[in-house]
Amino acid sequence: MLDPRIVKLAETLLNHSVRLQEKECLLIEVRGEGHALAKELIRQAYAKGAYPFVRFIDPAIQRELMMGADEKRAGYLVKWEEPMFKDIQAFIVINGPTNDSEAADVPIERRRAHQTVMQPLHDYITSHVRWTLLNYPTPAMAQSANMSTEAFEDFYFDVCSLDYQKMHEAFLPLKALMERTDNVRLIGPGTDLTFSIKGIPSVICSGEANIPDGEIYTAPVRDSVNGTITFNTATTYLGTRFENVRLTFENGRIVEATANHTKKLNEILDSDEGARYIGEFAIGVNPYILHPMNDILFDEKIAGSFHFTPGRAYENADNGNRSQVHWDMVNIQRPEYGGGEIWFDDVLIRKDGLFVLPELEALNPDKLKG
Repeated sequence: MLDPRIVKLAETLLNHSVRLQEKECLLIEVRGEGHALAKELIRQAYAKGAYPFVRFIDPAIQRELMMGADEKRAGYLVKWEEPMFKDIQAFIVINGPTNDSEAADVPIERRRAHQTVMQPLHDYITSHVRWTLLNYPTPAMAQSANMSTEAFEDFYFDVCSLDYQKMHEAFLPLKALMERTDNVRLIGPGTDLTFSIKGIPSVICSGEANIPDGEIYTAPVRDSVNGTITFNTATTYLGTRFENVRLTFENGRIVEATANHTKKLNEILDSDEGARYIGEFAIGVNPYILHPMNDILFDEKIAGSFHFTPGRAYENADNGNRSQVHWDMVNIQRPEYGGGEIWFDDVLIRKDGLFVLPELEALNPDKLKG
């Protein structure tokens, strides 16, 4: 019997996230597990009079392909995929990994060669296709969250079934405030960082591009970042888990970077010029996500968190930084994680993970859940 929560999730994805219309083409990409959701998306897409298509990617086979990848192969891939993506209007990626570290041993130079050639196509998809990405609940994800599979599934569907329209409306005062703010200061254990966001749009994320969702992002003026930031949440990138990442900035550029894998951290930050500059600053608010799971789609939305992103800026909140890297690093500012403060133009807006300005209190967990 089909889990009714999958039916509801499919409805949210089609009606709210990608807003699928009659006679539109929808591509569903399943990476690993997620077949039940893909089948339900097909049923509902047909019911709308749309045209669904599906492709499956096996992570172990993808790893084998990447082990020998080079720029010439990537060029063929772009040549074959570009017409497909230019013929679709909606794109849903179901990420259901059984091993988060499947690609950990793919050489970084292979990844760079592949990503460099593929980047223009990825940029086209981001800007011209209504897309969304979600992680499907798997035993591997439950293990990473230190939960039983059943408990994790219950948690997952609670998170994904949030009232995202209510969240969107609660975000509007913060969006307005961010777009009239110049100077930002972040304070916390191991962190004292300043930068400007003047003139750069802020973008509300309330269930469109990601499920689960719950963040608002902008970007710092590229050369304005100064100070030090320490991240209290582990982050996995290119299959390696990094902990205790500490970055020091001078005039926007990361001049010192340390972690449990300092050498590999710096190799990634040396991928290109833009990798040592920041492309995104975002604030997380999802009331059901409280603790790290080593899954960035969840961790970047943790209530009381913010994330800071070495690498590429999004075109809709653009500071001009370009890179093949886009690496969200998360800091949680709730008291049990050491606390912290966010200041806009010398006004305290959030303390220890809770918004303190009356017009922003609707974003606090008790209000978003209620």
